[in-house]
Amino acid sequence: MASVYIHVPFCKSICSYCDFCKVLYNKEWAVNYLKCLKNEIIDRYMGEDINTIYIGGGTPSALSLKEIEYLLNLTNLFKKNNLEEFTFECNIEDINEELLKLLKKFNVNRLSIGIESFDEENLLLMKRYASFIDTFQKIKLARNLGFDNINLDLIYALPGEKISVLKKDIKLLLKLNPEHISTYSLMISDNTFLSYQKVESIPSIDDAKMYEYISKTLKKKGYCHYEVSNFAKNGYESKHNLVYWHNQEYYGFGCGASGYIAGVRYDNTRSLSYYLKGEYKSSDNLISKESMMEYEIILGLRLLKGINLEEFYQKYEVNMQDKFPIKPLLKNGELILKDGYVAINPKYIYVMNEILLKLV
Repeated sequence: MASVYIHVPFCKSICSYCDFCKVLYNKEWAVNYLKCLKNEIIDRYMGEDINTIYIGGGTPSALSLKEIEYLLNLTNLFKKNNLEEFTFECNIEDINEELLKLLKKFNVNRLSIGIESFDEENLLLMKRYASFIDTFQKIKLARNLGFDNINLDLIYALPGEKISVLKKDIKLLLKLNPEHISTYSLMISDNTFLSYQKVESIPSIDDAKMYEYISKTLKKKGYCHYEVSNFAKNGYESKHNLVYWHNQEYYGFGCGASGYIAGVRYDNTRSLSYYLKGEYKSSDNLISKESMMEYEIILGLRLLKGINLEEFYQKYEVNMQDKFPIKPLLKNGELILKDGYVAINPKYIYVMNEILLKLV
């Protein structure tokens, strides 16, 4: 059983913070890209049953309806008898009845919508658009057409953002009653508009206070904080993303995608021109048992529940506590052991990278 990620690099506009593989939409490029995507899937898919599909970007909904239909048809190349979750990313301004009915036709059962903020200044800084009224109406439309698993993204800790702005954003998000919420502290990455503008991150103490507020508020409202940045109502945790965090195998198709199949981690080229010439991969790495265990630690400890010691042993025939310096961190309280799981103490989850450096 495997999972599939498909990357669509096209966007109608470029967000100021985005360092993902993306280009402005061009019809000729998009048509050629989809043909190349088909060739890549035919070349590399090895016929496993597929459990989850995630179409992300970029902005998949930036494509025309005809192009989206072609893209969705490509998923019929996979064995989908056991498909549990099929996610499609979209921007709120692209959502309409035609798009939603098309997605339903191909059994898409989860929408992931980039809201990021409802605050005008934040949206201006991020080069985003999100009216609460428009969002409310579009989500109502999706509900009426049978979509009952919706994720909304939020970005916080923007330069100059006050906690009062975050509180309002959270309040409005909760009014939309999504099944899943993903929250991300703003990262100012190299080669983005924000980095060229020399924008600086807010003080880490303010960032931490915002993170704590989000976690406490969403948990009070019935959302399980199951991963560092992710919250879900009971039973609505992202099955696809759990594949990553459990260090399981998945295909990555498309420009800039990454995958992990048959013990090999690979990255596709981020160059659209190379991809359109059929030169898909940029790197292949056969992962050693040592590296597999390290990935298991780095990814698994993102989950609030942590890593199951017995499952780790069954997978690698190694006792995790013998292989990694777990015991000192249990002793000082940075890690906790509960019901057979080793996890980062929730008090220290905000500084988890420092703890991971002690382990790996």
